[in-house]
Amino acid sequence: HFNPLLSSKMTILISMLNQTKLKKSDKFVIVSNYTKTLDLLHVICENHGWKTCRLDGTTKNSDRQNIVDNFNSVHSNTYIFLLSSKAGGCGLNLIGANRLILFDPAWNPATDRQAMARIWRDGQKKNVFVYRMLSTATLEERVYQRQILKEEVAAAVVDRDSSSNSSNSH
Repeated sequence: HFNPLLSSKMTILISMLNQTKLKKSDKFVIVSNYTKTLDLLHVICENHGWKTCRLDGTTKNSDRQNIVDNFNSVHSNTYIFLLSSKAGGCGLNLIGANRLILFDPAWNPATDRQAMARIWRDGQKKNVFVYRMLSTATLEERVYQRQILKEEVAAAVVDRDSSSNSSNSH
């Protein structure tokens, strides 16, 4: 038996969802790298009466667009979209939501950036908020620190390459 109140991340998440539920126009996408985590999140949402939909690796390709369209509809009462980071795929447009929670960090920073781009797209009419949940002094924090380092190294290489290309063109 899982007690979400024994997890600080789950406690904070529940509090955020409770407070934001008062704003009828706000919807969430919660992204996790693990389907087991999505399973737990689904149970928590059910226990609070929050309507969810889910897209992960087991979702049939033929069902994906219908799930997305239903969630994005202004008439939908689905409050939370549970998304596996690996199943996000290209072109997934979740502008029905304006709040995204990265529940756990991915080793590859591009995975998290791609997840963030799901709700911040052309057609988004609301202010977008992205939350990254990390437990300090854990592997999660180390993964996030590695993400930052990877992005800094990539930016330095791009800056070096673009400055050498511009000096070669003179």
